[in-house]
Amino acid sequence: MSSKLKNTRLIRTLFGEAVDMTPVWMMRQAGRYLPEYRATREKAGDFVTLCQTPDLACEVTMQPLKRYPLDAAILFSDILTIPDAMGLGLELIESVGPIFDNPIKSLADIKNLPTPDPEDDLGYVMDAVRLIRKELDGSVPLIGFAGSPWTLATYMIEGGSSKDFGKIKKMLYQEPNTLHLLLKHLADAVSLYLNAQISAGAQVIQIFDTWGGVLSTPAYHEFSLAYMKQIINQLKREYAGEKIPVILFTKGAGCWIEDIANTGCDAVGLDWMQDIGQVRSKVGEQVALQGNMDPAVLKSNPETIRNEVALILENFGQGSGHVFNLGHGITPDIDPENAGVFINAVHELSKQYHNN
Repeated sequence: MSSKLKNTRLIRTLFGEAVDMTPVWMMRQAGRYLPEYRATREKAGDFVTLCQTPDLACEVTMQPLKRYPLDAAILFSDILTIPDAMGLGLELIESVGPIFDNPIKSLADIKNLPTPDPEDDLGYVMDAVRLIRKELDGSVPLIGFAGSPWTLATYMIEGGSSKDFGKIKKMLYQEPNTLHLLLKHLADAVSLYLNAQISAGAQVIQIFDTWGGVLSTPAYHEFSLAYMKQIINQLKREYAGEKIPVILFTKGAGCWIEDIANTGCDAVGLDWMQDIGQVRSKVGEQVALQGNMDPAVLKSNPETIRNEVALILENFGQGSGHVFNLGHGITPDIDPENAGVFINAVHELSKQYHNN
């Protein structure tokens, strides 16, 4: 543990070490629910420009930390930076979502995909990481991230968001070897990208597998989990004398938690559809758990928010190994005051579950 890092709560928890209270951060904590974020995004002109301008990406990463006593910063970026750098032509359209001008349609398209150089093709991300680390000045750790190969492939083949994942599932069942070629290529690209983030200053890594939960159990193991495990095996788990913890988050992965815990990750992210106490009883001390309040609770009122926080803390029980988070990203319609109630409640109510 670096003596320069003032708040070590998150990293200690991810390694199962004792802490004074449960650490908390929020997925999408730098986002549209904050008026200051909306102002910066307007200044940028569009979301892609915001992501690709290191000064602005740093600015929005820091905004929630100026408001709330969060235990971590998370790099402001997007999971689709890698496919964009592969030449698929990313557009992010308000109220529609991401669209690729050049989606993957054939084996030839996959064979022609380049492997982006993290410091060249994705240098703006590494510059943002370096700027954020400088700005944080050791106050809290910085989380870097990437999308899982399966999740990236869904966007690349569907051409954007999808309700039924018809195109990629057709490839999965009709041309599994073609899909495996793409997923292997993505796993290598994601490994390079995350290792570059670590070299630039990311102190924790999270892999987001947003769409793993749409798969059958055999398909999840073969087409999603296997490639996340490959990335974990290729990651720098130590850098500049510090251990780098890795969090895996698959939305909708309730029945696969034990398999995820066996990948070699340090923590498993949980969505809100799982009982954290039951999950803890299955995986024991093998991994830390992250989650898992329903983001919609933040639409309510302070009393309801505090009650829900208390319930989740009680379900997890005594001791370390729990990073409090939402079960998915905070939504744009949330009152920033309610986010503050949530964060303060976690710190205040969790002290009784820790001995030191």
